[in-house]
Amino acid sequence: MSTTLKAEKLLTIRFSEVDSMNVVWHGTYPLYLEDAREYFGALYGLDYMTIYNNGYFAPIVELNIKYHKPLRYGMLPKVVITYRPTEAAKIVFDYEIIDTTTNEKTLTATSVQIFTDKNQILMWDNPTFYTEWKKAHNLI
Repeated sequence: MSTTLKAEKLLTIRFSEVDSMNVVWHGTYPLYLEDAREYFGALYGLDYMTIYNNGYFAPIVELNIKYHKPLRYGMLPKVVITYRPTEAAKIVFDYEIIDTTTNEKTLTATSVQIFTDKNQILMWDNPTFYTEWKKAHNLI
């Protein structure tokens, strides 16, 4: 049986991230998702330096975002990031940004990362370190 790997990262909405209507600019949200990926990686041992030190890059090749409600300056949202297991040589995450005051979803998203070697050649098979990581977390 596989395990669900999930993390929650609290966000701080900075004044520099909002427009004149006090709404977070849509282009800021991918940065919030990046913060969640970094937090997840540090928590579960799948951080960018681990990937790099094993001889790989993990570029994002797909990012799908659905905006439900705006975030505004002063709100205290959190990103919930969930690892989606797959047999393919890729890393898939699902995200929700939740307003912690109302518990309403403000955004849902999915990202897909693939593996390349350091010459940017696509890896069709799971890198050994990634397979071992999946085994260590009861994902396979």
